[in-house]
Amino acid sequence: MVRVRIGELRHSHWVLWIALFSLSALFQSLGWVGQLRFDRELLEQGDYLLLFSSQLVHLNWPHWALNMLGMAMIALLFGRYGTLGYWLWVIVLSASAVGMGLWWLNPELRWYVGLSGALHGLMIGGIFLEMRTNRFAGGALLLAILGKLAWEQLFGASPGSEQLIEGRVVVDSHLYGAVGGAAAAVVWIAAVRWRCKPD
Repeated sequence: MVRVRIGELRHSHWVLWIALFSLSALFQSLGWVGQLRFDRELLEQGDYLLLFSSQLVHLNWPHWALNMLGMAMIALLFGRYGTLGYWLWVIVLSASAVGMGLWWLNPELRWYVGLSGALHGLMIGGIFLEMRTNRFAGGALLLAILGKLAWEQLFGASPGSEQLIEGRVVVDSHLYGAVGGAAAAVVWIAAVRWRCKPD
């Protein structure tokens, strides 16, 4: 009985990916980008939900498809390593880091949409779990994503990405999401180790 429950818990992470996909597809189909995007003027009036809802809407369908492809890759590569609770924790902290980071650290930014910042957090969260079972592969992936983040901070968005989505890539959101994902993973893993530590 216990094995069945653990197995079910291990595979329940798909609920999160399906929910993110469905909600973002619904909002895009309904044309709610203008109502749900990060809008500094509305945020200053107290509409703080936009810090999170903005990450579920996209500039256009190519932007949406690119983010959904990234999310599918994360789910397939790393999803099995964590429970639904773990992935919910990582997405909440990553999305919070993106929203609050843009709000506090990018005062010049008037509006923002897209899931890519939080996806960087999910990627880091997955890599941390990968490193627990395959240190070499996880380490190589971590170096790759850190290199990408460094490139973006020094030189801007990856070549061709802005043409693909027909808009500006806010690379700082990737950095904030990655920091949030790393913090979430470290706290979770430390809590699990502390809980499993013999008395």
